[in-house]
Amino acid sequence: MPCSGKEIRLRVITRRFVCEVPQCRRRIFAERFGDDILPTRSRRTARLECIVHHLGLALGGRPAASFAKRLMLPVSNDTLLRVVRRRTRPRTEPLIVAGIDDWAFRKNHRYGTIVCDLQRRRIVTLLPDREIATVRAWLSDHPEIRVVSRDRGGGYGEAAAKALPDAVQVADRWHLMENASAAFLNAVRRSMRVIRTAIGATTINPKLLTCAERLQYEGYLRRKQTNAAIMELVRDAVPLKEIVRRTGHSRKLVRQVSRGESTDVFRTRQSTLDAHLPFLDAQWSEGCRNGAELWRRLQGQGFRGSLRVVSEWTTRRRRAEKATNQQLQKVPSARTISRLMTTARDNLSKADTITIAASRRAFPHSSKPACSSKAFRPWYARSSSLISIRGSPPPA
Repeated sequence: MPCSGKEIRLRVITRRFVCEVPQCRRRIFAERFGDDILPTRSRRTARLECIVHHLGLALGGRPAASFAKRLMLPVSNDTLLRVVRRRTRPRTEPLIVAGIDDWAFRKNHRYGTIVCDLQRRRIVTLLPDREIATVRAWLSDHPEIRVVSRDRGGGYGEAAAKALPDAVQVADRWHLMENASAAFLNAVRRSMRVIRTAIGATTINPKLLTCAERLQYEGYLRRKQTNAAIMELVRDAVPLKEIVRRTGHSRKLVRQVSRGESTDVFRTRQSTLDAHLPFLDAQWSEGCRNGAELWRRLQGQGFRGSLRVVSEWTTRRRRAEKATNQQLQKVPSARTISRLMTTARDNLSKADTITIAASRRAFPHSSKPACSSKAFRPWYARSSSLISIRGSPPPA
């Protein structure tokens, strides 16, 4: 342990004992001091080992090593992780409900498998790969598992079925909601032509657009010509391969255009105002409608953006309050429309309400998902976090 900010090292002199039994494998024995003082073959005292362990638990590898260096306790990040693993208490409770999913050692390069205890919300083990044989071998060593929660892929399902044929395989709520959201978004994308026609995308007035939106609109006009050429060939029953040869575009783009999935006009981008939108809404509700004054007040809140960003926000806000069916000139993206359809009506602005009303008339199947935020609330309250894939009820 350090003393007055200085690193201290102890040199311990021990006695050695020699065994005179010829058959004994260990001939020399060193003197022991007890695990509570100086454990066997250790380079740190028990007090320092305890501090290193808690630093590793609280901060991890590199952050804990950097902080330990400032405390005059030099230790490497690898040593910190080794101490944490060595002092981890072995699991004594049986593993009943196991969650299996993939995770990245290094994203897009190397993936493994993570196994969690869903009852106690803790990690059980990390497997080196996502191979079926590896997962099956690990599950075979744990026959006490009764429920296996996995994603919708078939690899983990096959491994669980072979290793634990009597276990119930379930899908967790996150994967179910993620798949439902993706399916609804795809349905909206396929109906964007009808929605755009109903809202009035062909009457966009460039004078009402900001500089950034005008650039997006010009890009849309170029994409519109490409889409029209592809759709004309599709209506003539030309195969996709032939369309790719004639137009020179990729097969993916031709397929998306033919299915109506690549026709969005405006693409949303992250703005520097996103973190300050609640403050701006509150100031707007109190009656402050001047962009320069709002910008000065935002600077007091730590905003580093320019006056132009705030001025464009105030302009869009004024237009949104004055929006009517005739003045609604801009069509949001499919992702934005799907988000608005699943938002409570009380949280929508006047312009958003008009947009969703026009979209529902063109896309009548969206009336049910429009109330999904409320409809799913009782389902969350009364359902388990595990839903059976095979159709059997989830465990109690």
